[in-house]
Amino acid sequence: MFNQLTTLGRSARQFVFGGITLAVVTLASLHTHSSFAATAFACLVVILLFSQIGSFIASLALSIVSVAALAYVFTPSMFGLRIDDHQDLLVLVAFLAASTVGAYLIGKAHDEMEAAREAAAKVRRGASDLHNREKMWRAIFEHNPAMYFMVDEAGTVLNVNTFGATQLGYTPSELLDLSVLKVFLEADREVVRKRIGECLSDIGQSRTWDIQKVRKDGSVLWARESAKAMLGPDDKPLVLIACEDITEQKRTELALQRSEAHLAQAQELSRTGSFGWNVATGEVFWSKETFRIFQYDPETKPTPQHVLDRTHPKDKAEVRETIDRGFRGEDFEHEYRLLMPDGSIKHIRALARATRTASGDIEFVGAATDITAAKQTEQQLRRSEGYLADAQQLSHMGTWCWDCHRRCFAYRSAEVSRLFGFDPDEPISLEALRSRIHPDDLPLQQVVQRQAIEQKTGNFEYDFRICLPDGKVRHIHAVAHAVLGSDGSTVELIGTHMDVTEQHAARERLENTLAALRESEQRFRDYAETASDWLWETGPDHAVTLLSEHASAAGILAAGLLGQPRWEIACDVEEEPEKWRQHRAILDVHLPFRDLIYRTVNRSGSAIYVRTSGKPFFDVSGNFLGYRGVSSDITVNIRADQAEQELRKAQADLAHVTRVTTLGELTASIAHEVNQPLAAIVSNADACLGWMARETPDVSAARRSVQWIIDDAIRASEVIRRVRTLAKKGDIEMVALDINDVINEAIALLTRELVNHQVSLRTELAPTLPTILGDRVQLQQVIINLVMNGIEAMHTVADRPRELLIQSSRDDRGRVQLSVTDCGVGIAEDDRVRILDPFFTTKSTGLGMGLAICRSIIEAHGGHLSIVRKKEPGATFQFALPVVHLPIRRSGTSSSY
Repeated sequence: MFNQLTTLGRSARQFVFGGITLAVVTLASLHTHSSFAATAFACLVVILLFSQIGSFIASLALSIVSVAALAYVFTPSMFGLRIDDHQDLLVLVAFLAASTVGAYLIGKAHDEMEAAREAAAKVRRGASDLHNREKMWRAIFEHNPAMYFMVDEAGTVLNVNTFGATQLGYTPSELLDLSVLKVFLEADREVVRKRIGECLSDIGQSRTWDIQKVRKDGSVLWARESAKAMLGPDDKPLVLIACEDITEQKRTELALQRSEAHLAQAQELSRTGSFGWNVATGEVFWSKETFRIFQYDPETKPTPQHVLDRTHPKDKAEVRETIDRGFRGEDFEHEYRLLMPDGSIKHIRALARATRTASGDIEFVGAATDITAAKQTEQQLRRSEGYLADAQQLSHMGTWCWDCHRRCFAYRSAEVSRLFGFDPDEPISLEALRSRIHPDDLPLQQVVQRQAIEQKTGNFEYDFRICLPDGKVRHIHAVAHAVLGSDGSTVELIGTHMDVTEQHAARERLENTLAALRESEQRFRDYAETASDWLWETGPDHAVTLLSEHASAAGILAAGLLGQPRWEIACDVEEEPEKWRQHRAILDVHLPFRDLIYRTVNRSGSAIYVRTSGKPFFDVSGNFLGYRGVSSDITVNIRADQAEQELRKAQADLAHVTRVTTLGELTASIAHEVNQPLAAIVSNADACLGWMARETPDVSAARRSVQWIIDDAIRASEVIRRVRTLAKKGDIEMVALDINDVINEAIALLTRELVNHQVSLRTELAPTLPTILGDRVQLQQVIINLVMNGIEAMHTVADRPRELLIQSSRDDRGRVQLSVTDCGVGIAEDDRVRILDPFFTTKSTGLGMGLAICRSIIEAHGGHLSIVRKKEPGATFQFALPVVHLPIRRSGTSSSY
């Protein structure tokens, strides 16, 4: 397409410039009054000249234009195309024929000349390219980093590249016309002849072999030779040999073979086999030692199932789980047992790490070690250590080794830790051990230790005491001797600690036995007479037979109790018949009893409360003789308990008064909460009457208005119920509660108060809190009191929004926690420790009982009220309540006696 456009452009230029030239010649002829023949000749010359630079079509077009111009200008009639003279017509025809033939011949000659010129240029370029390629291939042949030899069928070197000759220490000219066998070892020359013969027998077929070559200096290199026979220009066979230096590769292979041999020997010596496992393909590789460990034929193709087949039945589940982990690409390390065909058991430790292949597959490389011998040794060692530990524990004797250079224990048996009162598995510092040694004995121990290091010979014995955390004291007898190093210095002290507490105690008991026997009777008598408790005995009929003398002398008990059973002495038999029925049932079956509480009178006739416990006693034949026991006067305790109940009742009354006072302060809020639904009821009732008064009553709309009236009435009733609940006075009612419900009910009573004081309330309530046990009313009182305190604390705040935050959550001990945070003036540091005390207040009109009552309510619920420190303005009060039932004494109840 490009050539066609070029030819067309050249023809156009030829026609344009030729036409211009013809016009110029024609005008010149007119101006000079040239003859028709002269003008025709001049035009013919122009056409022939331009035919050399263009196409035949353009020349033909110029000829036609010239004929038309000549006929128009020079033939009669002038300036017309009609020709009157026939000779002129013949001249024009001859002119057209001459110009056409001439243009054609000139154009053809021009094309042939151009073709010859292009052919010559192509030949020149081909010769140059051939020379360059020959030069390039010669350079490649000469300097290619491989040895090239060309030999004839006799093995004579016909050609060799420079690199190959240089590798062998020769120049190319030194190897030409020599036998190629010269560069091979004597022992390998027959092999070379054979290989060249094979190439010559199968021309065109390549042969490859590895062989050693000899350099000019006698050194040897390994080469990989590729040879092929081909026919030369004279049809004689030639052998072209390309050689690659593989000396380093051969050295690496030999080193690898030597390394593999060493590895196999090391695996055999260490009883460790290696393995590989491609998870994607399932391909498994075992080393020779691995086959020996599992006792499989090395020709067997291993799989994970082969491992499971050898695994001990008790370990198969664990091994199967490990294989499953391998399928997930997780590294593994585990120990398991093999049950061999002969019934023996092997212990295996397997370790594998996952890697990624080039294709992205997971592949494991690992090792399996036969640790049977180690396991047996470990079991024997553990058995020996167990025997030694048991022996030390039975004899209460521990062994130790002291490193004199590092000044620490190099070894300490478990019994040493037990002697000092520590857990043997617990890490113990030297300071902790010294802290248990009696302060009076520590200097002596350090002196003896220093003497043992300095004197170096003989045994050193000393005694010291250990003070245990429970107050007990152990007496220890220590024996040690020095171990000397190569330089004669003491490097270690080895010794024992023996618990001689029993021996020491026995010696003391032996010394004190006589004195103790002499004093025991008097001591018992003194104790019985001075103790607040008294001893008693009853006979088989449960009548009192013996009382401590001091009980009657001190007037604790009424006179004349001897000979009476306990239920005749008591004054509460009719009040608590079930208690006495159970007590007598226990006595009838001769069982011991404990902590029976009953009421009686003393000598002055005053009521007292007695706690008594007794145990039956029998003779040598097993006959029941009665009961012996001890009794205590617990009147003071009972009275204190009753006083505590009165105090709790007073606290409950005070809390009730506080709630009523709070309700008084919230009167406006409560009235607003009630007025809203009442106003809605009136509006909905008017609407209902309007719907009913229509010409056609709208029953559906009226019913809807009545439903709204019911909803508003329930809402007003709920407000009144909450107020009545807070105002009601009663006992604590512990029930299961959701703290978030308690918070929302308290907020409903505080809505108007928050609006009046321009306080915005925000809540962050955890959605799934566990239930608590508590009194709904009292917990609402605490929340209302904390919110009201927060509102009052923000009364003077004008430079920031008044915001109150209530949060519920779980603390780090799992308890339900509630906090109330304000942004008020905060609490002074001096007031923080007293803010919860009764009668302490920071308000000019306060009584200081609000937070004290809140604290008592929370503590009665088993919780704790506290103040949280915060950097921002304001204060945070929080309390936490347990989620499990705690014993809580309820108001209005009495203790069982």
